[in-house]
Amino acid sequence: MAERKGMIGVDVGGTFTDIVSITGGRIETVKVATNVTESYKAVLEGASEVDVAAAAAFNHASTHGLNAIITRRLPKIAFLTTEGHRDMLDMARAWRPAEANTDPRWHRSFGDVTAPVVPRYLRRGIRERLGADGSVVIPLDEEQAREELRILARCGVEGVAICLLNSYVDGSHERRLRELVAEEIGDVACSISSEVSPLAREYPRASTTVVDVLMKRIYGPYTRELAAGLTGLGFTGDLNFADCAAMLAPVDVAMQRPSRIVFSGPAAGTVACAHLGELIGEPNLICTDIGGTSSDISVVTGGKPFVNTTFELEHDLIVNTLSNEIVSVGAGGGSIVSITPTGEVKVGPESAGADPGPACYGRGGEQPTTTDTFLMLGILDPDRFAAGRSRLDPGLARAAFEKLDTQATLAERVRFAYRMALNNVAEGIVDVLVKNGVDPRDHAMVAYGAAGPMMLPGLLEQMHVKSVIVPPHPGLFSALGLVSADQVYADSRTAYAVLTPDAADEIDAVYAGMEEAMTRALGEDAERVTFTRSFDGQLMGQVWETPFVEVPNGKITPEAVETMIANFHDGYEQRSGNRFEGMPVQGVTYRLTAVVPTPKVEYPEPPARPAGESAEPVGTITIRYLEETDLSAGEYERDSLMRGDVIEGPAVIREPMSTTFVPPGLTATVGRIGELVITRVEGAGK
Repeated sequence: MAERKGMIGVDVGGTFTDIVSITGGRIETVKVATNVTESYKAVLEGASEVDVAAAAAFNHASTHGLNAIITRRLPKIAFLTTEGHRDMLDMARAWRPAEANTDPRWHRSFGDVTAPVVPRYLRRGIRERLGADGSVVIPLDEEQAREELRILARCGVEGVAICLLNSYVDGSHERRLRELVAEEIGDVACSISSEVSPLAREYPRASTTVVDVLMKRIYGPYTRELAAGLTGLGFTGDLNFADCAAMLAPVDVAMQRPSRIVFSGPAAGTVACAHLGELIGEPNLICTDIGGTSSDISVVTGGKPFVNTTFELEHDLIVNTLSNEIVSVGAGGGSIVSITPTGEVKVGPESAGADPGPACYGRGGEQPTTTDTFLMLGILDPDRFAAGRSRLDPGLARAAFEKLDTQATLAERVRFAYRMALNNVAEGIVDVLVKNGVDPRDHAMVAYGAAGPMMLPGLLEQMHVKSVIVPPHPGLFSALGLVSADQVYADSRTAYAVLTPDAADEIDAVYAGMEEAMTRALGEDAERVTFTRSFDGQLMGQVWETPFVEVPNGKITPEAVETMIANFHDGYEQRSGNRFEGMPVQGVTYRLTAVVPTPKVEYPEPPARPAGESAEPVGTITIRYLEETDLSAGEYERDSLMRGDVIEGPAVIREPMSTTFVPPGLTATVGRIGELVITRVEGAGK
């Protein structure tokens, strides 16, 4: 791998595309509007504004594929499975969300009666059957398969997903079907579950394979256009794509199993927080990214993000891949302020989005939003929104609030909207903390996204977190995560085996096969990595697994199996509080990762202010409606602050892509790498 001269991270969102360039320790940021139909054009537009030719790495994350699934703007693909099982995509796991348990009208968002990802007429059964041990119960009927494929060819399908029962044990029938697809339909995208997700449980494996084909069709042309455009801009380095855990992979490796990259954007923010925490000595963090539509919340404990083995694109629409655990709440800058039938002020979860957007955008939006709220408060500068690329209209924001059907005064409407917006985010954060057993008193909250630094410091008044940290470049912090991540290769296999000394050879063969394949994929990098093993196991009779149990390196011997059993019981006790050493342990999924060391972003340290001097505001603004009387707040420019500066609230700190609001009773201290650490003033409010 070439010695890196510089790095570029790109986070393609539904509204904006964020570009971060790092060259010679200098961080340069660019934000451009996303081209929804041809999103590579926005990436190239942003890349043209930085020195892309000097970069050795171009790291990319996107929600483009995720948005396509959510909006159902999808290519036409087909699904092949064992005869009699084609409706598994409609039935899924037959689970309901808690809020739908008593709703007789509830339907799954991707079912046949709503908006199926693959319509039923394109789901075809193939006559064949393997047993759970891989034995052939019914041979593959090739002539019947060809008849079904000819029908699909006449339907004009652009891709085919293949998931046969028990194919994770033996993928020979799937591989032969892929050959028949090429013969009968031609050169279309095709994914088989025994390669994409060779894991037990048919439905998650089928769902993952379907998503993989969709991502091949969506990202295949995209990556070709992107690579060609970057070459035209003089880029000759490594193009990497981030996966759902923000682990990087070369573009050709990522496109072999693109289901892994469908949810990469939000995960990058969590990794950026973990890297920031390592630099400033804060291993426990609550990561909160507030954008235009939603707040993405995740947790870093002990310097590591919470990682799941699967995630849901929608309820029950599952992808089998490692992913950072992120919860999205419908609370962002575009959340609409409305009045309920009982006369209460409500904020969200409906959003004005980017089009028409908040009323103050002047694009036809007539309903007030959270952005309008902060403009009315006086916190947002109407002339400097989005680095001055847009101007906000306070008159339109005021008119939108005045149209609300309520007897409350204008001041009360704005004040209640502010409090409800904060409360919505607080509820989402508390839900995540309770679910993961996290004590907020041991954690600092990282505020990023364009609206995070503006909203989250206000939560210090109602949440008992240590502090709120505003990182450098908060408006593009997720893109910074792409230059804070490792290049990681990962693989997994299912092989049910009761952990006894006799199982050592079988488990060793599984790991040996994965390591051999990964070594070939790594090429020259194989000499620089260390393989890390883990397994997902369960007590005999359980239907769920304890994931990521450590496995010794080297040959799996009977002694190594004993270590695996002991590690399982330790992990099980840590997660559940119980220990059942008398029960046998069954290994289910065996995992292997290899980390290729990569340089990460280094934040320049701001100089310390000379003794006897203090930060001076560039001006004074009036904060209205926040309290019964107006407040006078100091206005500061972030790039003029120095290490150790202390700013007392109320204050507003401005920078090109974000605004930080320090409410009364709080102080902001500039940290070692320029981060703003916002804490309560001792004795305030007492």
